[in-house]
Amino acid sequence: MFLVSALTAAIFAIGVAAGLLPRSSIASEIHRSGSFSLRQIRNPNFVRNGPIQLAKIYHKYGVPLPSDIKAAVARIQRNTRKRSNGSAETHPEANDVEYLTPVSIGTPPQVLNLDFDTGSSDLWVFSSETASSDVQGQTIYDPSKSSTSQKLQGYTWQISYGDGSSSSGNVYTDTVDVGGLTVPSQAVEAATKVSDEFTSDPNNDGLLGLGFSSINTVKPVAQKTFFDNAKDKLDAPVFTADLKASAPGHFNFGYIDHGAYTGTITYTSVDSSDGFWAWTSPGYVVGSGSFKSTTIQGIADTGTSLLLLPSSVVSAYYGQVSGARYDSIQGGYTLPCSGTVPDFAFGVGNSNTTITVPGDYVRYAATDSTGVTCFGGIQADTGIGFSIYGDVALKAAFVIFDGGKQQLGWAPKPLSSLTRVI
Repeated sequence: MFLVSALTAAIFAIGVAAGLLPRSSIASEIHRSGSFSLRQIRNPNFVRNGPIQLAKIYHKYGVPLPSDIKAAVARIQRNTRKRSNGSAETHPEANDVEYLTPVSIGTPPQVLNLDFDTGSSDLWVFSSETASSDVQGQTIYDPSKSSTSQKLQGYTWQISYGDGSSSSGNVYTDTVDVGGLTVPSQAVEAATKVSDEFTSDPNNDGLLGLGFSSINTVKPVAQKTFFDNAKDKLDAPVFTADLKASAPGHFNFGYIDHGAYTGTITYTSVDSSDGFWAWTSPGYVVGSGSFKSTTIQGIADTGTSLLLLPSSVVSAYYGQVSGARYDSIQGGYTLPCSGTVPDFAFGVGNSNTTITVPGDYVRYAATDSTGVTCFGGIQADTGIGFSIYGDVALKAAFVIFDGGKQQLGWAPKPLSSLTRVI
């Protein structure tokens, strides 16, 4: 009986390998007399592939593959490798000061809400190693509770941001999942110290950098960003930012949602030499005025709230806003919280394509509880060295970050109205 069963299994295995039998079906009858019959059943899920089958024959007889067959098989395997994309909903805080996206870290997953930042390249989080005095309601990552966590001995990180905030700590690798897109052994930077700016925001559990890996701060060896580690898994080496005014938006990885924008996408080249998504705008328009040609070099930065532009552009804009003025006490331009405010548009690619920022988006936030005066969402980039297209601009467009061709894509989209919190 053992010999019969073994022979049956062997014949069945041959049938499965040939695509004649499904693995879930045993198309044989074994009779008590020790004889059996085998009925062939075609496997509807089997897909014939000539080069693969030819390679199997060479392997069967121990013959090395000719170079052309080997290349053909490698090409087929690359094209049929399982791909993975991701989509995560992102939620704005009050006045759209930042957008927070749930991220799962570790095994079992620990879910933290992170600020996705295309202007930096570190994935860092509040952690069990963060000083207790610095944790004021944030969710923390505890590497000791993850079976997939590994500490990188001797590795540290320290980062400072443009607003003066900072953080630093130790480095682990762990599984990170964003909207169904999973990266194993991703560098996760566990904060031991964070500045007051981060401590004061109980909703923000850390940042996920989406700049270029060249500016990652981990030492002695810089680490790759989540996006760089995920690129080979994606259908396309892109991610998109679809931020909304006072409403949830999305970060998508690996594909472009063609239902999320209107019209056409205009692409412009990116200079990544400084680690940023840097690009050049050919000019701007204030309200219903004519296009003003001027070179504006800036970066697309989801981690910055405001739109920072050359002072000449900023003064030209507020010169068309009734009641607007530079307020030295506020440190920037202010404008009335009520009344009509002109739109601001910036060119992409050429003067024929513009992205329009609604005037109401420029009313960033009330300066006090009276709600009479608002701080402007457009401010000067004085001393920074480049302009910054932050969320005031980005939420007015559907933006594609193309890591393969190193370009940015901009497209108009239906816009949500702004709800201001005083």
